[in-house]
Amino acid sequence: MKVSVSVGTVLGLISAWALFSIAGNVSWYQFTTAVGSVRNLLNLPQEDVQKCINAYQYFMNGTHTSDTTEETEHVRAYYAVINQVLAIADIEKMYIPPQIDSKKGLFDNQMIWEKRVAHTLNVGSDSKLLDIGCGRGRISHHFQSIIGGKVSGFNIDANQIQNAKEYALATGLQDRLDFKVSDHHKRFPYEDESFDGAYSFQAVWPFFKVEELDSVANEMFRVLKPGSRYSCSEYLLTPHFNLQDKYHNELHARFLPTLAATQSRYPLEVTNALERAGFKLVLSAPSVAPAWPLTDQKTDLFLFMRSIVIGLTSIGMCPVWVETLVNNLLLGGVAWADAEKMKIADLNWQIIVEKPLK
Repeated sequence: MKVSVSVGTVLGLISAWALFSIAGNVSWYQFTTAVGSVRNLLNLPQEDVQKCINAYQYFMNGTHTSDTTEETEHVRAYYAVINQVLAIADIEKMYIPPQIDSKKGLFDNQMIWEKRVAHTLNVGSDSKLLDIGCGRGRISHHFQSIIGGKVSGFNIDANQIQNAKEYALATGLQDRLDFKVSDHHKRFPYEDESFDGAYSFQAVWPFFKVEELDSVANEMFRVLKPGSRYSCSEYLLTPHFNLQDKYHNELHARFLPTLAATQSRYPLEVTNALERAGFKLVLSAPSVAPAWPLTDQKTDLFLFMRSIVIGLTSIGMCPVWVETLVNNLLLGGVAWADAEKMKIADLNWQIIVEKPLK
């Protein structure tokens, strides 16, 4: 069942007003993105919504040893819906950055953090970069504006890739940004030594079993030119996470689905795989600042949104499943903040590696 666009517009305006109220200084782009995402969410086919809810239940089982193809299909189904929900809450890029500037909100801290990560690649204005797990391509867009050159990105969700292409066209960067639908568990859709640098933001390591790490590390090594770097800001467990600790595992089970993750890796597991592929390790370090203050801000926003959704549901203006999605994100967001405060997990662990010159 679909809800009429007129109702979606009303809900979009309410949600965008909530965004203004909670987040403060919000741009016109953020406002219109929130409105449009509500309309898109409420007009999704019910089949897609149910697949998203089923995927969440699948993720609630914790890390998986099942078939990777099955896991990936659940991730795809979850992303197809949840990217709209997160865009309403101004998390369109689908990651929470470190709070580098406490006077600014999530969006501005994303921009600050992306600029820092971009500069770790040590590339010039004629470079070609690869965005692994690019989502809607907004980080690719920002990297292109920072560095110049061209940016290619790929993601498993065709809807997000279509959105990325449309935005590139709307901003006149279709010749500078290239996006493809592809799965990073498979061979990357690029030739050997195609790129001067590659990066990822919470898009790679939460989706690979230990025995699969070498495969993706080898692909990164293959597509990068000698002397190039891969730099990431990724969710990883910290060495303080104890698999034998009951409370650690309870938090883990609650926050993992919010990340649409199927796996949790330690930094050393990742860096060892990258070094086995041939990379030289430049940096492996915890986040430069905590993300939980921004997570707490979004918890406040989701609580406010839920109160609106409950009211509108009671009068038949909003489907029940919207509250289900918001509740799931709230559960995971609170658990995530608690885990980061305990320093047992890090949303922005930074790794930088370099491919040696021949």
